[in-house]
Amino acid sequence: MNGPRRRSLIAAIGSALLLAGMIGSAPAAGATPVGAAATRLQWTPCFVDFGPFECTFVKVPLDYDRPTGARITLPLVRLPAANPALRQGSLFINPGGPGGSGVEAVVGSAPVLFTQDVRDRFDIVGFDPRGIVRSNQLRCFQTVEQWEPYLTPFSFPITRAETRAWIAADRYLDRACARHGNAILNHMSTANVARDLDRLRAAVGDAKLTFVGYSYGTMIGQTYANMFPGRFRAIVIDGVLDPIAWTTGAPGQRGLPFATRLRSDAGAMATLREFFRLCDTGAGCPLAGGASARYAAIARSLRASPLVIGDPETGQFAYNYSLFISDTLGAMYSSFSWPGFAEFVATLEMILAPGGSPARERAAAARALVRFRDTAGLNEPFPEFPDYQNLVEGFPGVACSDSDNPDSYAVWSRVGAASDARFGYFGRLWTWVSSICAEWPGQDADRYVGPWTRRTTAPVLVVGNRFDPATRYQGAQTAHRLLPNSRLLTVEGWGHTSLFLSTCADAAIARYLVAGRAPAAGAVCRQDAVPWVDFGGPPPEPASARTGRELRAERALRNQLLPWGVARRAHRSSGN
Repeated sequence: MNGPRRRSLIAAIGSALLLAGMIGSAPAAGATPVGAAATRLQWTPCFVDFGPFECTFVKVPLDYDRPTGARITLPLVRLPAANPALRQGSLFINPGGPGGSGVEAVVGSAPVLFTQDVRDRFDIVGFDPRGIVRSNQLRCFQTVEQWEPYLTPFSFPITRAETRAWIAADRYLDRACARHGNAILNHMSTANVARDLDRLRAAVGDAKLTFVGYSYGTMIGQTYANMFPGRFRAIVIDGVLDPIAWTTGAPGQRGLPFATRLRSDAGAMATLREFFRLCDTGAGCPLAGGASARYAAIARSLRASPLVIGDPETGQFAYNYSLFISDTLGAMYSSFSWPGFAEFVATLEMILAPGGSPARERAAAARALVRFRDTAGLNEPFPEFPDYQNLVEGFPGVACSDSDNPDSYAVWSRVGAASDARFGYFGRLWTWVSSICAEWPGQDADRYVGPWTRRTTAPVLVVGNRFDPATRYQGAQTAHRLLPNSRLLTVEGWGHTSLFLSTCADAAIARYLVAGRAPAAGAVCRQDAVPWVDFGGPPPEPASARTGRELRAERALRNQLLPWGVARRAHRSSGN
């Protein structure tokens, strides 16, 4: 899953920020028969300022129980294979969320997603899943301004007053979707996305699917593999969700919110401990010498009282404990951002020290926060598009359709506090991610809840980072254990998914996608550059220097791995 709820880091749409003002540029191609061969699809040039992209639309059933009934439209974009003489077919991707746009991921980031061997041989294809962004979207509001009552100034509740405000905000969205949500509200499960993906596979003319799913996209991959075990040639799932925890929970987890069952709080805390360890044992970290204790002192101070920081240019804002924890989680998503985050934490420490906090120090903190969020890909401006983007509706539309959850908010309060006590700073943050599901008005009778153990014709490649703060490594181990014909590639790295971390992992994934050769059992790759061991400031560039556009694309996709569900709303109150 791409990160806790929706409030403190408006980062959910990542590469959409590269496409501002271009949402309407995909041509309104005519409806294409769902099962048509590739030659029947009418691909038309689009997003021409970003590359040789082509767009089309495909119609699929709204309800697969009524395949000849109402239909919905799914938008597709492709970056054609770089070497047509070597072309093997189409490679579909999903960037996660749920709620992420595959169209925007491809247009914003396709040049940096795969090795040249892969780019030479495959059309890279993105699609917006049903109910999301450019598809027939779930839409509960007319304008973005109507979201305002949903946007709290904290990332998760702690006090009774905050909990009441949070629940009221959830119910505001519930009422809006119950009143104004369209028919798609009850047809947004991952199972239906997998059914759509099978139609898209046929539409582009591929006998078997090639697919890479990141974060929540791993649920699409696992669902497809189990529903259609003989219809794919290669599926990569990277940053893997435990499918049982996501849907129903194991017997000992019944009655817990799905976000708690995933135990992302434990994964995030393990990653933060690595941040502390590498800071203390490397070189150049401004928190070295008791990094954990120094961080804890700042957290205690902010929990007792928010800190007003800012400068004349950005304005002042109250920086509270929940913002600090959600910014910490955002930093854990990418170890490239760790030096900048350490600088920001050290600046906070200076302000909070006895005799500290003059205006110049507060301004320095605001600037350090901006620099850190820039490095992490978290500080993008709030996007303004000519068309409405359903950021607040998309996440629950999928997640609540897929999962069993309690219907009492008292459970979230109790479990969030217990998770904080057991796993540290991230228990409440990761637990309250799913509270919108308590009274969500939609449900999908055609969701898939297993079995997750089908023997597939082709192997599934499961990729897991050892220290992933969102989809912890144990999720990859579980998926590998469940799928009889799968191979686990372990990445000794820090961050969410293996993206941009390891040339070894990139090469292993490329070999599997191109030739179907999965890594050997027990295969391990390592992160190329280690914070404060190989770099103390910005990470070194790879030997083949990337263009500015490629670096922006990389940052944008990393940004998209934080779903709106994690980023709910506090960013707007943080002076950015």
